[in-house]
Amino acid sequence: MIGPERRTALSAWAFLAPALLLIAVFFFLPIVAALLLSFTDFDIYALGDLNRLRFVGLNNYLQLLQSPLFWTALGNTFYFVAVGGPLSVAVSLGAALLVNSRLTRFPGLFRTAFFLPVVTTLVAVAVVWRYLYHPRYGLLNYGLSLLGIAPIDWLGDPAWAMPAIILMAVWKNFGFNMIIFIAGLQNIPTQLYEAARIDGASAWRQFRYITLPLLGPTFLFVALMTMIGYFQVFAEPYVMTQGGPANRTLSVVLLMYEEGFRWWNMGYASAVAFVLFALILAATALQLKLRRGNVESGQ
Repeated sequence: MIGPERRTALSAWAFLAPALLLIAVFFFLPIVAALLLSFTDFDIYALGDLNRLRFVGLNNYLQLLQSPLFWTALGNTFYFVAVGGPLSVAVSLGAALLVNSRLTRFPGLFRTAFFLPVVTTLVAVAVVWRYLYHPRYGLLNYGLSLLGIAPIDWLGDPAWAMPAIILMAVWKNFGFNMIIFIAGLQNIPTQLYEAARIDGASAWRQFRYITLPLLGPTFLFVALMTMIGYFQVFAEPYVMTQGGPANRTLSVVLLMYEEGFRWWNMGYASAVAFVLFALILAATALQLKLRRGNVESGQ
């Protein structure tokens, strides 16, 4: 006879089974299939005739590591992450501090305004920012002309294309992290700030010794999510520059898309995807290790 605990466990598994089945079919199976695909030369010819499909082992990965275009895309992606990630976190924290400040009137209005770009479609944002970046009629160049600075071809100059995309991406995405930071700030006991003010601590010391340490877990979550998202940058360069000029905005995901859906080198594109997965996994593990080291050292 089935006991109550056994019956409860079976009931739980019965309720979980449909969701687990969907996850297995639409998540785990495609991952396994893509991994197997990365060891083949699957292309448009194999799509029409599976007899043309061949197992090539690690050949796709070796070709990838020997490809100058891949290293260019990887360098662009690291640039986007290294510059855009910290900038996005800093802007998000600044906006959260501003909205959460007692001096701010109508904080709900500011939260809505700052979060609005997150829910706006990227195509609409790209159209607006392309006008802002227009070399002759753009608002940014108009502002530079008032300062006596020559206009800049923001999206056509290889030196400025990636910074321009980073600026747009930060503006588009900082509102999401801002909401998370606001939740973290509101969980800090106000008594700590009151005690610090009584002891004569300045606003900077309150921020340095109360806000930052107690936001440690929030910082870790925001940093990890931002880094993972920025490593997968695709839509911004695809819509704004198509990877140009001179491949200066070509990202790893954009390279994967072009190889897989433009040239139909699906095996090679799958290899790109798993190399990116390995890089994200390594970067995530490094951040967790650094955070653990800081906690153990009391910082």
